[in-house]
Amino acid sequence: MTEMKESSAEIAEYIRALGSPDPAKVQAARRALVARGAQVVEALWAARDHADGLLRWEITRTLVEIRDPQVADRLVQIMIDDPDPGIRWMAAEGLVGLGEASLRPLLEALIHHSDSPWLRQGAHHVLKALVTGPHGSSLRPVLQALESMEPVLQVPLAAQQALMSLGLLR
Repeated sequence: MTEMKESSAEIAEYIRALGSPDPAKVQAARRALVARGAQVVEALWAARDHADGLLRWEITRTLVEIRDPQVADRLVQIMIDDPDPGIRWMAAEGLVGLGEASLRPLLEALIHHSDSPWLRQGAHHVLKALVTGPHGSSLRPVLQALESMEPVLQVPLAAQQALMSLGLLR
């Protein structure tokens, strides 16, 4: 129990350090958090709610560098609701890096949030990168729907069909 408290306290301190004006301190904190991997995702996510732009950027970068499939849901949520286009772009790049692991959360988000221009923009970037891979035939219709004149209407159906085609439907 004591070890868990110390670990939680250390994680909290590393997250605070991500907001430091000292670049070396920020880099050391990010490395320490990334080394802990998936165990810090919830703490990072909770801290993000109260963070300023710079700290949200560092938290997002840390989530991207963790490169764990469980981060995909969080990166999609960042694309939906973060007001900073640079942070949203970094989240999209993180999803590209996750590859196939990003498809289910991204396609599900497109079904439920096709009215989000931020999500559609980020999804277009992600799918454009992934369409050349092994799932291109399933993803191409979603990309075409994103580029259509009425993406809000066409994207949910295309995303649903892609989930079915990929065998990812829950």
